[in-house]
Amino acid sequence: MASKPPAKRARTDGDDSSTENRQACAGVMAEANKNVLDPIAANVLERSEDLASMYRDAKPYPHGMIRDFCKEGFMERIICQLCYSHNHGLNILNSIHVTYSEEILTELKHNSKVKFKETDLFRVYQSVDLGNLHDDSELAKNMPALMKLKNAIYSPTYRAFVESITGLDPGTLTDEHFYSVLPSLKYYALKNIYQVDCAANCHAKGCHLLCHDDVIGSRKVSYIIYLTDPEPFWKNEDGGRLELYDSIAENGDKTRCVPGALPVKTILPAFNSMAYFVVQPGVSFHSVQEVFADRPRLSIQGWYHAKEAPLQIENATLQRLKSMGKGEDTEGSFEPLTTSSEKVAPECDSEQNSLSQDDRYFLGKYINAAYLTDKSMDEIRTRFEEESSVKLRHFLLDEWNAKINDAFTKEDEMDTLGKDRPSLDYHIGTNDRWKAVGPAHKQRFLQYESKELSVDNATDSNVGAGEHLQHLRQEVFQSAAFGRWLGWISSLGFPLGERGRIRRFRPGLDYTVAHYGVLTTNAVLDATLCFCAGEGKQCAFDEETNELIGSDDDAIWESGDVGGFECYIAADESGEDQGADAEYDDEDDTKLLSVSASTNTLSLVYRDPGTMRFVKYVGVGAPSSRWDIALEYDIKSDDADGDEDEEDEEDE
Repeated sequence: MASKPPAKRARTDGDDSSTENRQACAGVMAEANKNVLDPIAANVLERSEDLASMYRDAKPYPHGMIRDFCKEGFMERIICQLCYSHNHGLNILNSIHVTYSEEILTELKHNSKVKFKETDLFRVYQSVDLGNLHDDSELAKNMPALMKLKNAIYSPTYRAFVESITGLDPGTLTDEHFYSVLPSLKYYALKNIYQVDCAANCHAKGCHLLCHDDVIGSRKVSYIIYLTDPEPFWKNEDGGRLELYDSIAENGDKTRCVPGALPVKTILPAFNSMAYFVVQPGVSFHSVQEVFADRPRLSIQGWYHAKEAPLQIENATLQRLKSMGKGEDTEGSFEPLTTSSEKVAPECDSEQNSLSQDDRYFLGKYINAAYLTDKSMDEIRTRFEEESSVKLRHFLLDEWNAKINDAFTKEDEMDTLGKDRPSLDYHIGTNDRWKAVGPAHKQRFLQYESKELSVDNATDSNVGAGEHLQHLRQEVFQSAAFGRWLGWISSLGFPLGERGRIRRFRPGLDYTVAHYGVLTTNAVLDATLCFCAGEGKQCAFDEETNELIGSDDDAIWESGDVGGFECYIAADESGEDQGADAEYDDEDDTKLLSVSASTNTLSLVYRDPGTMRFVKYVGVGAPSSRWDIALEYDIKSDDADGDEDEEDEEDE
């Protein structure tokens, strides 16, 4: 997301020179506009009525696309200036399609100071803010065509054209900075007096931008100018499509809308085209699909601003993600742990310091025996007390691991997912048991909904991964025996209750986002049993290079390059506005813990009320889907102990 626009200079109603300045500046502008629109194709402005009609009729919300936006050959000049040094000679245009995907990132970084940025919301290469780039700077001199295009699209004439094709009232898009300068200045000196907000973005293979509505500050119109290589033509199989979402009333409240779980329309990033739409809180939901092909999706992304922030800005996705109440987005109420047929009173088991033989026998039918000995339990307890988290590999018996591995491998192969095999079907993997969960600005994954089926009596042909995971959740993770084991190895006592989900994160489609709605009012113990391609082994690092050794499935997950890891970050609860960039950054020190996906691995994390978590978008290059049982256990808080102590003192 771009940074917050600069504060507007205060103007007084009693400025006597205002009218004189406007008249003088109008003359300057009339002369300047003769040449400033030169990059734009001559017939674009002539098509305003047709463009306005198509914009109004577009679904799921008004949006438009201008084809053949710039004059022939102009976009190629911009690509060359962005991506290649002038030392390459005059043959660049002839060889651009051969070298484009090979050299673009290296040269783009060198020539336009591109920085790699990754958060829970996006992964992208972004240039410097072009709005603050002066024409006489060394960087701008290397990109004269791009600077000409920037000046054209932010000129008064083109800005008025944007107002006309989007149905905005004349003067909506701000020009107040222009009239604040001295009228004696020539146009070339007025280059940055408009509110210019744009940057060159490069979505290389694996890059993406998750669902949002673009509402930040005074943004009014969002646009994307596509500089993708013209040949071969961009195809659906290449990814990188602009995805648009329906708005759905949240809990029946039509004044507060959220996006659906899946896009309802996509737009290819066609070379030399401009997509655009009015930014509206709770309406203009969109995302950029992951780029699947080994070819960069180069674009200029920017906004036109209004004088004021939009109405109902409190319904914007950024504000909503930061203002949701604690527990608003958790998985429902906690349910007490049970035996096979009766409820267990937690207080009867909370003081038990070891497992009974019956507990060990029961858990031993599922759990690796190495985790059930007194010695290993004491070692796990010590590590958890020191680090507040622990990762237990090869957690289930080989028998159960093999059943689940065979089931999810079969389903991934049936859906042709993972290993750089993108699906263009957003509904892939959904059926009467697996449902897509949204809203997309917070999450998208498949959730298993229980179906009556006895795993013990079923054949392998009709038992999928969901049935196996559901069986484990009900028989093991909701059992009193597991509660006693969990209470001992965590030193947190017998859990008061359990809640959670069985999830599938499909490569190229699914994720969760950090937001305040997942904050809990009290501390919880997260227990997540993960399954994915690989052997679940600990990867080795080269001490000299500090890089992972190997390229097998375990190393791919461990690297984090394909996502799928669960990240814990600290929430800012100070109430201070941190601006547009106030989200998790891969280099941000708010990151507390990152747990990579690893098959048949149970991760336990103590999460306090000030900690958020998310599962990073699973890229199409992931070896498989990420499948998990994601549970929260309600634990006895320190405050509760204090309250009981106070009550005991009062009784005395």
